[in-house]
Amino acid sequence: MQATAAADRQGKPGTVSSVRGSVVDGFFPEGLPPILEVLEAGPERDIIIEVVRHVDEHTVRGVALTPTQGLAEGSPLWPTGLPLRVPVGQRVLGRMFNVFGRAIDLGEPVTGGEWRSIHQEPVPLDRQSTGSEIFETGIKAIDVLSPLEQGGKAGLFGGAGVGKTVLIMELINNMVSGYHGVSLFCGIGERCREGEELYREMKESGVLKNTVMVFGQMNEPPGARFRVGHAALTMAEFFRDDQRTDVLLLIDNIFRFIQAGMEVSGLMGQLPSRLGYQPTLASELAALEERITNTTTGSITSVQAVYVPADDFTDPAAVHTFGHLSASIVLSRKRAGEGLYPAIDPLQSASSMLVPHVVGARHFKVAQDIRSTLANYEELKDIIAMLGLEELSQADRKVVRRARRLERFLTQPFAVTGQFTGKQGKRVSLEQAIDGCRRILDGEFDDYPERALYMIGTINEAQK
Repeated sequence: MQATAAADRQGKPGTVSSVRGSVVDGFFPEGLPPILEVLEAGPERDIIIEVVRHVDEHTVRGVALTPTQGLAEGSPLWPTGLPLRVPVGQRVLGRMFNVFGRAIDLGEPVTGGEWRSIHQEPVPLDRQSTGSEIFETGIKAIDVLSPLEQGGKAGLFGGAGVGKTVLIMELINNMVSGYHGVSLFCGIGERCREGEELYREMKESGVLKNTVMVFGQMNEPPGARFRVGHAALTMAEFFRDDQRTDVLLLIDNIFRFIQAGMEVSGLMGQLPSRLGYQPTLASELAALEERITNTTTGSITSVQAVYVPADDFTDPAAVHTFGHLSASIVLSRKRAGEGLYPAIDPLQSASSMLVPHVVGARHFKVAQDIRSTLANYEELKDIIAMLGLEELSQADRKVVRRARRLERFLTQPFAVTGQFTGKQGKRVSLEQAIDGCRRILDGEFDDYPERALYMIGTINEAQK
């Protein structure tokens, strides 16, 4: 327990003055524990509470990070003299942890060594690096139209059931196998089953040895879900700053972090803002996102799944998240319904990396031509629905023909879904993806049936 390591720093115990769900008030007659200090309660001292507010000179208000069953008014509260901490270093590789830094993979407990507070300041501006470099994923629709930035933040936006988690898992599969740094997966408020499956798959494929997994799943109290992202970032920062290693951080799902903050805010009695969100949404999200950055010693590249409530992209959670990202990959329910997986919307997705001086003139021109062709096709769909394809001019028919073949070429079989689809996963290099798109735009595949370009890897796999 954290209290054991800090026995000499403990203050005098207080008492519980009220319990309202996950919110616990404590009375301390002599000296208040500082904000963010961990308190322990319960007969086994296994109820963990984090101080978040000083109510008056003798009362603190805290949020419980564990269930509070059995905690009654008058129960003792023991200060630990420490904030929430997690282990750091090479020993965490290949392991799965919870928000308290305890191993939850049935392996040996992680004890001793260095532990760090999960609450760290963002990197100072003079230590940040501003170089622009592409992070290749092997997924055609992302690399060509919304390239990721090395050391940047990318968001996968979509409603329920459009493929965010599958895309995250495929990114893990593609990146970890060909990635020489450290990978860290942070599960916030998602299904326990998915986390367990991911752990087993990574163990079987041999990539777990360079990976750390940190989970605060949907069955956890809101306080734990609210802090698990910071716990994962503390581990990632050690590898970036102390080990001088590049880190790949995958978060599923950043909306659940915001949702946990909303629950905590409601329990604390704060007045809600628009649509019931916490008034501190912007600052809470910034405190997490601003720690993810490039430095002169290493980088943290982050890919975050972002659930969009009711597919409403004007929702405050989605709007505030957009502002922190260098690439936004939008998943479309319409494309998912048409079987065009990954269901990435090429017109709504964007990346700050897609400029000529970063990706090169050829890549930029191909991406612009793809968007132009697909946008023209969208405009022609109404005419086709009312009058039929025969009423279009020859030039418009050519646009439709190439747009439909582009849509199908940008689909791709995934390794993580191979057991369900029967198709072997394909990883495509950026140069091969650009070459395929260019050849379709030039009309080389106008005579090929559309199905020949559906769910293939490189363009050379297309058969008449």
